[in-house]
Amino acid sequence: MSSEISIRVDDVSKSFPIYAQPHHRLMQMFSVGEAKNRWFSEFHALSKVSFEIRKGETVGIMGRNGSGKSTLLQIICGTLAPSAGQVQVSGRVAALLELGAGFNPEFTGRENVFLNGTLLGLTREQIEAKLDEIFAFADIGQFVDQPVKSYSSGMYIRLAFAVAINVSPDILIVDEALSVGDEAFQRKCFARIERIRNEGATILFVSHSAGTVLELCNRAIMLDGGELLAIGAPKEVVSRYQKLLYAPADMVSGIRERYRKELHAIPGGKVEPAQSIGRNGAASSIAEAAELADAYYDPGLQSQSQLRFASQGATIEAPCLETLAGERVNVVRSGAEYVFSYCASFAQLGTGVRFGMLIKSVSGLELGGAVTSGTLDAIDVVEPGTSVRVRFRFRCLLAPGTYFLNAGIRGRVGEEETFLDRVVDAFTFRVLPDPGRLATGFIDFHVQPQVESVQPGDGA
Repeated sequence: MSSEISIRVDDVSKSFPIYAQPHHRLMQMFSVGEAKNRWFSEFHALSKVSFEIRKGETVGIMGRNGSGKSTLLQIICGTLAPSAGQVQVSGRVAALLELGAGFNPEFTGRENVFLNGTLLGLTREQIEAKLDEIFAFADIGQFVDQPVKSYSSGMYIRLAFAVAINVSPDILIVDEALSVGDEAFQRKCFARIERIRNEGATILFVSHSAGTVLELCNRAIMLDGGELLAIGAPKEVVSRYQKLLYAPADMVSGIRERYRKELHAIPGGKVEPAQSIGRNGAASSIAEAAELADAYYDPGLQSQSQLRFASQGATIEAPCLETLAGERVNVVRSGAEYVFSYCASFAQLGTGVRFGMLIKSVSGLELGGAVTSGTLDAIDVVEPGTSVRVRFRFRCLLAPGTYFLNAGIRGRVGEEETFLDRVVDAFTFRVLPDPGRLATGFIDFHVQPQVESVQPGDGA
C-alpha cells in the first residue's frame, strides 16, 4: 500500500445469516455440505465497496439508516471480518463506534482507561502521563472510580471519546455516538476533532448532518443498501444524499440506478479521489459549483410535521415557494430572491385581518418572518366568500440546510386578535451548499471583514 494511503477498502462485502427460528442456528451447526444453507437466509450489509483515503484527509460517511455505515467502520477497525474483499489500514487507529464499545461494565472508569489505552498500543507509563488530560476532558468528576455500569449514556461517551482523542491516533474513526452527548460536549468534541485534523491525522466519521460534513470534510462517501453510490467533494455527495433521502418511494430505485451508473462510469471502473476543497470551501470548478447551485423542485421533499390550527372562519391553502419568474421550487440557493405564497379563503366575515409567514430551522428555532401590516394598518373587513393570494418576497440569506415555512392569518374575534388559521411547517425547503460562503451561523448578515496591519505604537 502506498505510503500516502491511510485506508484502502477493496471490494469489501459483508453478509449476516438470518434465522427464522432460534433452533435453526443449532440445526445449521449439525448439518453438512449444502444442507447448512437451508436453515438461514443472508442479509447483505455491504456489497463490493471500494475506496481509498489518503493520510490527513477528513472523510464523512453519509447514508440512510441501514445503509451499512456502521458495519463498514467496524470492518475498517477490525472488530468485524469482511465476508469478501480486503481492508488495509496504516497507522494507529482510535475508534468510537458505539455506546460503551470496548468498556468492561464491571471495571471503574479509571480501569477502563488503562484497558482501552493498552488495546490501542500505549504502555502503562504513557497512559499515566495522559491520565489527567483524559479525566479533564471527560469531566465526570468522582465517577472515574465507579463501575461504568453505573454511568449514564452521556458519561460513557465522555470517557470513551476522551480516551480516543488522547492517544495521538493516526486515524480517528467516529460513528454516530457523539449524538448522545449534550450540545456543549458536542462542541468540545468537534473542536478537538478539528485540532486532530490540523495535526495531520486521518479522520473518518459517520454523520447525518450536512453542515458538519461540509464544514469538516475534504471528501464524503454515500452508502445506500450496502452499496457505494457516491464519493467526491462534500457538496456533491450531500446534494445527492438529500435528493435520495427525500425521494418518494417509487422514485428511489431509479435514483439509485442513476447514481450507480454515474459512479461506475469513471474511467477504468475505479473510484477516484475527488479534488479536495480548502478550508475556506473554495470549489474546484466555478462552472461546476454554479451548476449545482441551480434551484429546482424535488417532489420527495415534503413536510412530514405539518400542523394546522383550528380554523376560525379562514383557511390557508396551497402554500408554495417560487422563483421571481414563477417557477415552483423547494431546493434553493443562498443569495437569490424567492416568493413564498399561499391562498387565503374566508368562509366568515374577517375583521382586522393580517397575513404572516415565518422561517424555522429543523430544531424549531424561529429565524425570521414578516406580516403584511402592523396592527393599526390591518385590513378592516374581508367579506365571506373572498379569496386572496398572499405573497412574501424575500432574499434567501440562510446557510445550507433544511428549513420550514409557517403560514398564518390573524384577525379579531371579539376584542381579541387571534389566529383565524395557521399552518405550522406548511412548506419545507432546502438551501443548497455554497462552497464560497464565508458567513457563519444560520443567517448571512453580509458582514464585510477587514484586516489591516497595525504598526507598533499606533493608537487603538
